[in-house]
Amino acid sequence: MIEPKIIYVDKRFLAIDKPAALMVHAARISSKRRVDEEKRAEPTLVDWLLKNYPEVKTVGDDPVLRPGIVHRLDKDTSGVMLVARDQHTFAYLKEQFQKHLVKKIYLALVTGIPKKKSGVIDAPIGIKNGTLKRSIHSKKMAKEAVTEYRVIKKFAGEGSGKTSGNGSASRALLEVRPRTGRTHQIRVHLGSIGHPILGDRLYGQKKQEGRLMLHARSIEFTDEDGKRFTFEADIPASFGDTR
Repeated sequence: MIEPKIIYVDKRFLAIDKPAALMVHAARISSKRRVDEEKRAEPTLVDWLLKNYPEVKTVGDDPVLRPGIVHRLDKDTSGVMLVARDQHTFAYLKEQFQKHLVKKIYLALVTGIPKKKSGVIDAPIGIKNGTLKRSIHSKKMAKEAVTEYRVIKKFAGEGSGKTSGNGSASRALLEVRPRTGRTHQIRVHLGSIGHPILGDRLYGQKKQEGRLMLHARSIEFTDEDGKRFTFEADIPASFGDTR
């Protein structure tokens, strides 16, 4: 198992740096909310938490599946996550996320170079019929979604700027700040403006090699005592010369 790195820990919560390829928790397979036994065999962040911080076993809205998990990252996304160690802290942090009081910054390496140095993508995201895939064009269960981005580095390549999957095309490193927290939000929004994230085989080109180049760089929030916390996760070596 690829283990997370501990960034900070106290009696209330911990901040960890989740590596890419580590699933946060097992998936469910039916309306009866049973855990998919096949996927349970794959090591998850929850397995690591229960082993090292067993007190989280009873914490959360669904402690059987997601003990201590206040928010999540996709399996192939790396970076900062917060985990609550008691129910009171879980409730407080959950409220902070729901009120959009937690500031999150991501780094995304995208195909092509956006024409504008910065921008805001304000487009509701829904679920495509018959799938779990998200889209700005679907009205099914559509919810408000807003994402800010800023180009922080450009990499010139050959051709028109469209990726060929081999890294030879132009690309850009973006700093991304989601104002809302929808599933796959950053991936859907960047893909919708013609700049899907490298390695995203769901919202970009299917035939690509390498990891999803999305990293939760930092997270910032205020605790109940008014103390401000900011945690950062080092940029992974997989981001290469973008660091």
